[in-house]
Amino acid sequence: MEFSPNDNNNLPLTKFESMLKTNNILFFDSEEFENIIHHYLTQGKVALAKKAIKLGLEQHPTSTNLKLFQVEVLVFENKLNQADKILNSLHDLEPQNEEIYIQKANILSKKDDHEKAINVLKKSLELTEDVSDIYSLIGMEYLFLDKFEDAKSYFMKCLEADLEDYSALYNMMYCFDFLEQTEEAIEYLNTYLNNNPYCEVAWHQLGKQYYDLQDYKKALAAFDFAIISDDTFIGAYIEKGKVLEKLKKYQEAIENYSITLKLDDPTSFALLRIGSCYEKLGNQELAVQYYYKTVHEDPLLDKGWIAITKFYTKQRNFQKSLYYINKAINIDAENVTYWKLYAKINQRLNFLEEAERGFKKALELGNYEIDTWLTRGDILLQLGETEAAVYNFLQASEFYPENAEIEYRLAGLYYTLNETEKGSFHLKNGLHFNPEYAFILKELFPKVYNKQQVKSLLKTD
Repeated sequence: MEFSPNDNNNLPLTKFESMLKTNNILFFDSEEFENIIHHYLTQGKVALAKKAIKLGLEQHPTSTNLKLFQVEVLVFENKLNQADKILNSLHDLEPQNEEIYIQKANILSKKDDHEKAINVLKKSLELTEDVSDIYSLIGMEYLFLDKFEDAKSYFMKCLEADLEDYSALYNMMYCFDFLEQTEEAIEYLNTYLNNNPYCEVAWHQLGKQYYDLQDYKKALAAFDFAIISDDTFIGAYIEKGKVLEKLKKYQEAIENYSITLKLDDPTSFALLRIGSCYEKLGNQELAVQYYYKTVHEDPLLDKGWIAITKFYTKQRNFQKSLYYINKAINIDAENVTYWKLYAKINQRLNFLEEAERGFKKALELGNYEIDTWLTRGDILLQLGETEAAVYNFLQASEFYPENAEIEYRLAGLYYTLNETEKGSFHLKNGLHFNPEYAFILKELFPKVYNKQQVKSLLKTD
């Protein structure tokens, strides 16, 4: 029983807490101790729960339920061997007690022995009338083993026993999604909704499946039913907004996102989507206002900073773009996307040293896209950093060993450095990989292109 502050049920709790303050030992029956412990565990007050368990076992040393609470706390504290010993002694006394099997399975699960945990839980099924929780626990163990079909099967059993176990419903949908069984998921959800037609969670999940299939009309209908079932269901309004965006109904999308702002604290996602919708509607002023609100609400959301930076880039207001991407980098200097945007904006402003720094940082953070290597190398070339450009393209060639664009650049650089043999080697590679990219030499290295040796090789090809 959970204690309520407005009724007499909390009298044992008040008496217990008073006892702790005064050190006077008072008597409680075992059921009162159980309720007190349950209350503290529900509240996350483990230290107080432990005190209640200790005092409870001093007054009721043979109480199985109090010992099971003791086991629960020991498992929480990862004292698994100690918990196991208590369970073994309890099993000798009460071999038909289902809770003993559940805690035993919990310990086995903590030890990553999920197969044994499943076997123990299946044994407990023979002892309990409330099978739904056990089915759900077995499903979770199968998830730990990445056996998604088995997990899905047990979450289905759980829902057959208890239609309103939404945790099992979410877990089952996770299995469907992982197995990429969209059609099967839709079939199951429609059957489920025949038996539970006002389940907003099921309608919401059905809508997401149709959304994945790009069947936006059916997705919209499903989210509408979710909202009819629960008109405060924020997730349904968000998903409906996303569908309306796909249908280019931006004003209606804004209306749905805006409802979520009234139902609860504003979410950065909703603010960002409203900004994006206004931008698509051509309302630049409101768009940027909502982008500002997004980064104010959640400064760590990279999509907010990216949106506001790209907004000003489209406006060709590169100084403001640079200002906001610098703010973003100050918050999270390990974000690759920030550095690439920083590099591209500086490049547009002809701040080549800063642009090169941005691309270099992106590479250091693991962004090995071909355009990052090529653009950085070309900027180094513009800066007159020939040796650094060579090193950049040699590194790039390790990731893209048969890329003609890299080879022509290396050829041009080596010829520029009068390392003719290496230049010839890379030019031949470039011609072999893709002769159509030979124009790179003419554009980036006109002096090299006009060398007689180079022209001979180009004609030979």
